[in-house]
Amino acid sequence: QVHLVESGGGLVQAGNSLRLSCAASGGTYDMGWFRQGPGEEREFVAAISWSGNKIHHADSVKGRFTISRDNAKNTVYLQMNSLKPEDTAVYYCGVAYGVTQNADEVKYWGQGTQVTVSS
Repeated sequence: QVHLVESGGGLVQAGNSLRLSCAASGGTYDMGWFRQGPGEEREFVAAISWSGNKIHHADSVKGRFTISRDNAKNTVYLQMNSLKPEDTAVYYCGVAYGVTQNADEVKYWGQGTQVTVSS
């Protein structure tokens, strides 16, 4: 079992920034960020390989969000700039054995961190 802990969410005004963190216990993995709004399906946001050399961002966040990692800390980050109200969701960190944009391929999930963007 891989334990993941997300942090960094909060309430911000549109146009502002947040940085989310996801700390993974005991290893280095291919990881990603997904988000889920009220009554919506969990959707892909960004993914990064264990080494950091493979990175993907969803079209909806390209140019605004950046995924990165610090393997010395077993931590993955999501820098979110130019936030929009439609970014409001619970953001989840996940581990998969391969870089994926498919939530069904995620093997382990964190508990999520709420991001709320006001207009």
